[in-house]
Amino acid sequence: MMADALAPHGGVVMWRAFVYTPGTTDRVRQAYDEFAPLDGKFRSNVIVQVKNGPLDFQPREPFHPLFGAMPRTRLAFEGQVTKEYLGFSTHLAFLAPLWKEVLAADTCRPACGHDVAGHLAAMSGVSNVGDDRNWTGSDFDQANWYAFGRMAWDPSLDPAAIADEWIAQTWGLDPAVVATIRSMMLRSREAVVDTMTPLGLTHLMGSDHHHGPAPWVDNMPRPDWNPTYYHQADRGGIGFDRTARGGGAADQYAAPVASCWSSLGCVPDRLLLWFHHVPWTYRMRSGETLWQALANRYDHGLGEVDRMQMDWASLQGRVDRQRFDAVSARLSRQRREAQWWRDASLAYFERQSGLKVPAGHARPLHSLETYRSLRFNSIPGTPR
Repeated sequence: MMADALAPHGGVVMWRAFVYTPGTTDRVRQAYDEFAPLDGKFRSNVIVQVKNGPLDFQPREPFHPLFGAMPRTRLAFEGQVTKEYLGFSTHLAFLAPLWKEVLAADTCRPACGHDVAGHLAAMSGVSNVGDDRNWTGSDFDQANWYAFGRMAWDPSLDPAAIADEWIAQTWGLDPAVVATIRSMMLRSREAVVDTMTPLGLTHLMGSDHHHGPAPWVDNMPRPDWNPTYYHQADRGGIGFDRTARGGGAADQYAAPVASCWSSLGCVPDRLLLWFHHVPWTYRMRSGETLWQALANRYDHGLGEVDRMQMDWASLQGRVDRQRFDAVSARLSRQRREAQWWRDASLAYFERQSGLKVPAGHARPLHSLETYRSLRFNSIPGTPR
């Protein structure tokens, strides 16, 4: 109806393929189940807008299975420029590597060798600005606006090249400044993933406000609002089985992709717990157990924030004092929150697994009960 009304005026309907229906079906299946059968039924001036992943802008998701599955429908890529699930504006997280990971993913539709970018008619970004002088609250969040604009025009661009462009325009041409900030930016997204959702875990943040870790929440009105729904951690293991034996979401992808992601021998570590429920003692390719690997990833994420702080400190005197102090303050907050994520998550999974935090890893600073008791006056905010 809307497409026909707009067509004489050259209008286009962009319709979101975000399905959020209560029920027993795995939430990550819903958009594909509803929209894939409609391929070819939309008017030519309709673009179906598909999120980068099948859940909801998490720090890492597999690419959305609708990409490549609707060859007779114009599709748009929907990314989130604002960092709702990546530390809000308080964390340094350059998102170009996240978008590139999806845009360059091989859909294997109609055959292997066809990436997500090749299926797109448009790109759309979910964003917001405030009344700060720099619009975004953080000087580094401006980089995500810039990167999204550049990649919308040319999805083949390299995140490192985009970072170099933005750094030169924002921080100047001092080689030490450029090299240091580039390194910080290109490592930052993976640091956030390891801090919050390593090895394919997802949706572990506080309910409603999405701020901070809360993997223990299990009392929300809908099952798929609870972090426990997504990680399914118990004494036997952790992860969501989305193979044909479980929720079946893996089978929404082309056969070569589905076959790989359904196999423990093929699925990449970064998506392991998205597609599989495995024992805590499961042996990773590195030879370490899953429990050891989780602890290592959490520690790596925290260590990367330490390194970013040191890198930024090395630029004192090379960056104007106002912006140097502002970034330093945000990195200090990111360090505190990375520690919070690491410790609260390990404390909870220690309780669920019945295993002690692996040797060589510091114990959480506080008890699980302390982390569960935290409340906030504002989001993002400080505990009261």
